[in-house]
This record gives sequence, C-alpha cells and structure tokens, in this order.
Amino acid sequence: MQRRYKNDHTDMEHINWIITFLIFLTDLALRIGLSVRVIMRKRAASVTLAWLVVILMLPVAGAVIYLMFGENRLGEKRAQRAAANLNFLHEWSSRLKGIRDVDLQNINPECVPICRQIAAYFNIPALPGNELQLVDTSDHFFTELIHDIKKASNFCYLQFYILESGGTADDVLAAVIDAANRGVACRIMLDSIGSRKFLKSKIPKRLRAAGVEVIEVLPAGLFRYFFVRVDLRNHRKLVIIDSITAYTGSQNLVDPKFFKQDSGVGEWKDSMVRIKGPIIEVMLAAFLYDWTLETGGSIDTLLEQKNLFQRKSAGNAVVQLVPSGPGFREDAIHDLLLTTIYAAREEIILTTPYFVPDNAILSALKSAAGRGVRVTVVVPQKNDSKLVHYASQAMFEELIQAGVHIMLFSNGLLHSKTITVDNDFCLFGSVNLDMRSFWLNFEMTLFIYNKEFTGQLRKLQTDYIAGSNFLDLAACHNRSFGQRFKENVALLVGPLL
Repeated sequence: MQRRYKNDHTDMEHINWIITFLIFLTDLALRIGLSVRVIMRKRAASVTLAWLVVILMLPVAGAVIYLMFGENRLGEKRAQRAAANLNFLHEWSSRLKGIRDVDLQNINPECVPICRQIAAYFNIPALPGNELQLVDTSDHFFTELIHDIKKASNFCYLQFYILESGGTADDVLAAVIDAANRGVACRIMLDSIGSRKFLKSKIPKRLRAAGVEVIEVLPAGLFRYFFVRVDLRNHRKLVIIDSITAYTGSQNLVDPKFFKQDSGVGEWKDSMVRIKGPIIEVMLAAFLYDWTLETGGSIDTLLEQKNLFQRKSAGNAVVQLVPSGPGFREDAIHDLLLTTIYAAREEIILTTPYFVPDNAILSALKSAAGRGVRVTVVVPQKNDSKLVHYASQAMFEELIQAGVHIMLFSNGLLHSKTITVDNDFCLFGSVNLDMRSFWLNFEMTLFIYNKEFTGQLRKLQTDYIAGSNFLDLAACHNRSFGQRFKENVALLVGPLL
C-alpha cells in the first residue's frame, strides 16, 4: 500500500514537472516569437521597445496583452470594406480637383508643402470658398447646433465618440427626433466604447422608433478580443446638415455641466468650428466612409443621395481635410504634424488634453524653440488619465530646458485640440498629441490656411493661456523622488498610450 502511494506520488510529481515544463516552453516560444514579430514590424523604436518590455517582463500576460492590443486589427470583413471605401474616398475627392483650384501663391509659402503633402497622402485637395465660425464654448455650440437642426430639411448626420444624456445633450436629441418626425433623414453614428453607457440605455430605442438611424461603431466585447483590436476607436466629432452647414472639433455630444462631474478635473473646455462651403463635401465623404465601413451599405441606397452635393462658395477660407486612422496611410497625421512644427518661423501654440508625443515630435518642438520660435504647449493641470498625466510630466523638464513654454490650464479640463502657426495658419480637430491619436484612432483634422480664422483661434488660445499657470524649471527640479519615479514608469508605456 505504501509502495503504491509512493509510486502514485512519483507519477504525480512527474506529471506536474511535465506540465510545468510545457508551460515554460510555451511561454518561452510566445516571448521569442512575438518579440521577433514586434521587431520585424519596423515600427518606431520607442513603440517597439515598449512592447518588448511588456512581452519579456510579463510571463504569459505580456503575450496576451500584445495579442489583444499590439496590432491594428480591424477584422477581416471591416478591413476589406476599409480598402474599398478608401478607393471611394479617393475617387470622390479626385472629382473635386479642378472644380475649385487654389492659387497657392495667395497663401503663405510655408503652407504649400503641407498642402501638397496632404494631397499626396490622401488625394484630398485644398478647397477655397469656405466660411468658418469659431464656436468657443459648449453652450455656444449647443445653441447653434440645435438652431441648425431645427432648420434641417433633407438630412442630418451626427458622429461622436461620446454621447451621454443629460442637460443640453437631451435638447439636441429632442431636436433630432423632431427633425425625423418632419421627414428629415437622421443618422447618428457612435463609438461603442465612448458611448457605451448611452447605447445601453433606452434612448436609442426611442430614437429608432422616431425614424432616426443609430449605429454602434466598432462594437467591443470579450469575444471580439480574439479577432479585432478593441481599443481601435472612432474618435471623430462631426455634424453635417443638408450639405449646407457642418461642425467639427473636440466637443463630444455631452453637456460639461453633467459630464464626468466626479472625476475631480472640473468642466471640460472644448471648441468647434461651424462651416459653410465646399469643404463640407469632403467631410460628407468621410462620414459616409465610416457609415458604410460599419454597415456594409452603399451610398446608392441613401434616399437623400440627390441632396448630398452642394458646392456653393460661402466665404474666403481655404481648407483641407485630413481623415486619419486605420485603413489610411499609417503615419500620415504624425508626418503632417512634424511638417507643421518645422514650418513655424516665429510662433507655434499647441493645446491638447493628452500630451504624450514620441521622440520625433519632441525633437521637432525643441528644434523649433532652438531656432528662435516661441513654442507654447497648453495642457490641463489636472487630467482624467493619471497615466497620461505622469507620462506628460516626465517630458516637461527637457522641453523647458530647450526653451519651450509649458502652461498648465487650471480652469477645468482643457479638451480643445488646436495648433496655430505664426498667426498665419492653423490645425483644428480631434487629434491629441499622443500615440493613440497618431496611430490608432479614427480622427479628423482641418488644415486651415486663413489668417482671419487663425487670428480668432489664437485669441482663444491666449484666453486659455491666461487661465493657466506657467511651469518653470525650478518647479520641475523640486519634484520628489516618488513623483519622478511615477513619471518614469508611466513614460515606459508612453508609446502605447
């Protein structure tokens, strides 16, 4: 009996040893295989090294994390539709060339390389004849938006990363329902993660009952982790009404008086631009790109198709649209931001809620300061993401030493994403200065070659600066060891944020 027990015990130890050895071999194979895969993908060195740290330092878990978040997997069917839709977008924008030629001699020569670069990357021309109205507060945006929706006669398209009910957001939805009731074709496109709370509520059912089409973009769920990368999100904010009026910028469809009031960062501060003119047609193409990417439908099935095209001039602003994200050229918006920074000769002001740039952007900012450009970066003093907050702080000291001015906005969470260059041209849209916006998210940016609008935007930026605290080198030097340690740990994964 005792011998049998010993034999059973020996057999069990042998089985346990085999299982342990197999787990070890599996983990080793995963680490080596995925490490080789990461290296061979030829991404930015900082991104490659960050993923190697995750894979090699975390047994099994590192491999799982990489398989879930390491590659831009849209899913096979969606990727096929993305390729087909990109051709559609290129053909559409190509038809605009020649319809309204831009005299590049009438804009700042420093804008010409950017204009040509966008045309080469996206086949999207710069279009003159646009009227731009800066909408500098959320209250102003909602007032204008509701007024325009009430005047809609053909269609009303809305696309947002976050829609959350409460306050004036409910008034916007009520206006959309009223529009649908009078025969306006209404479509709402919402990101699955950003608008998760809203999509799970009863309100979408009420909207659909009124005739409003509501779709969930890039659905996320546990099962989908095995087939797609679920943190690829659609971050665009866009409204198009009758091809006559459009909006884009940083504002989600949320009332800041109700949104994230328990986060301890104050009210979110956003800005939008109200647009009339030919650039709306390109914005419309971008919306339909996303709509058909998700639904698999066709523009030919839209009942309002005959009313989509309006190319009347409305003003004197030259604008070029950049829709970036998976399916488009991978490094496009990153490269364009670099070109923008290097174009600055006197001044560049950047506002962003999430500041975790890569070494190339950091070097460009320091280089600009070094050649005498006044570089100002405005970020929130308090951030809703602790990881981003610490990663940003880790970069400030070297920027300040290079001559960059860091301003910490103290009157809420500054969510406006803007860049002005030499008070001459500007960038306006949804792109943050972080890796997620550069490489992962579907974003939208307007390159605006117009001094009048740029001056208005710069005035708004100076208002942000007036509500900010200047971060000096002494304050950076006085950070505690614990603070520096948190920042440097966050910086390790900065390329993945």
